[in-house]
Amino acid sequence: MARVWFTLLLIAAVAGGAVAQEHYTEGPVWRISLVRVKPNKMDEYLASLRQATKPLLDEEKRNGTILDYKVFLKETTNSPQDWDIALAIEYKNHAALDGLAAKGEAARDKILGGKRQAQEIGEKRQEIRELLSSELLQEVTLK
Repeated sequence: MARVWFTLLLIAAVAGGAVAQEHYTEGPVWRISLVRVKPNKMDEYLASLRQATKPLLDEEKRNGTILDYKVFLKETTNSPQDWDIALAIEYKNHAALDGLAAKGEAARDKILGGKRQAQEIGEKRQEIRELLSSELLQEVTLK
């Protein structure tokens, strides 16, 4: 009898996963960060992204750590607490996140010169922007 229950539970578990995959195909994984830039600091923030973040992300793209990245400027405002810039980093899949810290540190050291320099950049950015949210999203393609 226990074998029958185990078999039924196994079938139910497999069928549940099949239903979820019935509607879509999984694609890449995205890390989306929403940022609010402090008043009159947009030029300074964009310069910081161009000088430090872009070379770092370009290096991670070259070495295969990430697939791509994008920067979005929000053109509408719903409230004073709204975000201004979305930073999106594309990874091949969830497995690409394994060992990400070590890969990122190697790229950081090569491009920015080390942990201390990266911390200084981060401290300066805290003065000109606020990170509102950082989300991990799974891209899907509807069938």
